[in-house]
Amino acid sequence: MSLLPRTAEEFSSAEYWDRFFKKRGDKAFEWYGDYNKLCGILHKYIKVQDKVLVIGCGNSELSEQLYDVGYKHLTNIDISETVVTHMKQRNASRRPGLSFHQVDATQTLYEDASFQVSLDKGTLDAMASEEGGALASRMLHEVSRVLSVGGRYICVTLAQEHVISLAVEHFVHMGWAVRLHCIQEERGTEEEESFALPVFVLVCIKFRQPMATPILEMCIGDSGAPVRHTQVCELLLAVREHQAYSVVRKRLRTSVNPGSNLSLTLCQANSGLPRYTLTVQDSPPGAKIPRSNQFAIFIVPGGSETAWLYSSPEGRGQLAANANFRRLLIVAMHRNQEYTDMQAVQAELSPVVMDLAPPGMPPNHQVPFLTVGGDLGWREEVFRGRSQLSGEYCVENVRGDDGEFYRRLVFLSNSALVQSESRLLSSASRQKKSKKRAKASAAAAPASASPSVDSGFLCCAHHQVMVAALALLQEGMQRGTDVSVSVLLVGLGGGGLPQFLRDFLPRVSIEVVELDPVMLEVAKEWFGFRPDSHLTVTVGDGVEHICALEKEGGRMFDAIMLDVDNKDCSLGMSCPPAVFVETLFLQKIHNLLTSRGLFILNLVCRDPNLRKNVLEGVSSVFPTVLSQKIDQEVNEVLLCFHDQKDTTHILMSLNMCAQNLQSALSSTTTEACSRAQIDISELLKDLTVE
Repeated sequence: MSLLPRTAEEFSSAEYWDRFFKKRGDKAFEWYGDYNKLCGILHKYIKVQDKVLVIGCGNSELSEQLYDVGYKHLTNIDISETVVTHMKQRNASRRPGLSFHQVDATQTLYEDASFQVSLDKGTLDAMASEEGGALASRMLHEVSRVLSVGGRYICVTLAQEHVISLAVEHFVHMGWAVRLHCIQEERGTEEEESFALPVFVLVCIKFRQPMATPILEMCIGDSGAPVRHTQVCELLLAVREHQAYSVVRKRLRTSVNPGSNLSLTLCQANSGLPRYTLTVQDSPPGAKIPRSNQFAIFIVPGGSETAWLYSSPEGRGQLAANANFRRLLIVAMHRNQEYTDMQAVQAELSPVVMDLAPPGMPPNHQVPFLTVGGDLGWREEVFRGRSQLSGEYCVENVRGDDGEFYRRLVFLSNSALVQSESRLLSSASRQKKSKKRAKASAAAAPASASPSVDSGFLCCAHHQVMVAALALLQEGMQRGTDVSVSVLLVGLGGGGLPQFLRDFLPRVSIEVVELDPVMLEVAKEWFGFRPDSHLTVTVGDGVEHICALEKEGGRMFDAIMLDVDNKDCSLGMSCPPAVFVETLFLQKIHNLLTSRGLFILNLVCRDPNLRKNVLEGVSSVFPTVLSQKIDQEVNEVLLCFHDQKDTTHILMSLNMCAQNLQSALSSTTTEACSRAQIDISELLKDLTVE
């Protein structure tokens, strides 16, 4: 490694290269690959009769090998006198027609249009770091001058952004066609000191008349079909994506890291849309893995990619432990993509995923494809729209692992997160409540074209806990006591939570505040949300609404619930937005609660320090705070009491409170379901005091 430049600028220093070649001696340094790696592309663009100018030839064997297979019109130039002298001596007897000259590539003395090909292996990369790219620009102008019409500039490069953008923009400005070939290492050929970045071959073709509309293309290898791009920035983005993939691939081929959770997205070649997301899960050190269990591919059923088992590091770790392979590659399919069947997915993925196999896996090793239930799952997008506040969103039906159908609301800016979810009922189910629903076909949509939402089933576990928390309002009351409950809920989503409260809790009144008017329409249209005199909705900012209520005075609530997502994902807290847990705002919430009142907060915070700060702020306002963690989720629900409470007494009387609420829920039925499907005691069994 001591032979490599210490800085990028040294690439283009004549003194550096003189020192380099003297130290290297007779050992040919195949910069960015040898003839065997490049011949497929070189033969495609260089004809045997072409006059070829080889720029910055060094002591590479490339020209010698081209000469030996029939390319006799090669002129090699290099800035280093040492290497030119050495190469002349090395080829004097064996290759008398192979010429070497000490020439500065930025100012040659060759005539205009005197070559059909200019071949450059790494020279552009060396020069682009000098003089802010001015040296490389002078070389490219010289290349443009000495090439004839139809001539090709062929450059082997690592395509660092400052290098490739300089070259592509130069030739686009000149009206030339530009094509990039990405050369990936074959499996098993990597060396520890080889470049992690892929090698690219830039091919630029000169036209008699400059092209008004640029031709910009990317190919994989020497035979891949070219993908056309319309702008230089698109081509450069494709380069960066290939580089990122190559770095990840090299890391995976040379090491095993159980905690890395490396992930990459494969896009459709024609559209550029995401098609598969691959996440690597390696087994921990010391795990007893059978020798035959080297590598497996797990296909996440369509519509299940947001499940804890597939979307969280902990869940994927559990999945990998159950599968018991040295490396498990977890593959999630994307919405708005068509997947025929498991066999087609396997055929599509096989050439790619084998690149990500663990180091040392025997050749020709059989790699199994795994999934749940043997099929790809089922997903149907029923609506897509855009909100000015929430961005693009979609409403989709999916089939769950339990065989039931569910409707989801997903914001596409964070497509891995389900904003709202409801279970669906077929028309037959509504007509025959007392009978067990017929199982839906494994691959077909629900029986009804417009299925109804099961309002008695809360899909979100944190919603179930928020409902169960209302049992604590009855602490100290006799069983069967019938009292009214007023609830203020900030955050509507699909409307499942407030509708459940209205349908199944007697004498409850709910006011919902929703910032986005589009979400209110989505809830009504797609999730069966129906407000009435007991369930009202105010469209507006939740913070402003609470501040206004507190300022007006007079109105009090028994429970205030916050279930609001945070659009700023950089904070480490995805629910709620930070403003909702500021001390002054929490004080306003406290002022709006009755003496028995309860502030119920859905908190989603991955940052332990931030969570600690939030809890300290909440505890500074509310004298008693309990927490209920959600199993297999980051969510936790904070239960914050207006008054000081004896937590020991609360926990001891919890069963009685739960039975009171459970009795009320069980005695209520609606047209949409037979009963409320929720177990209050089970949901609150792990309450902890904060």
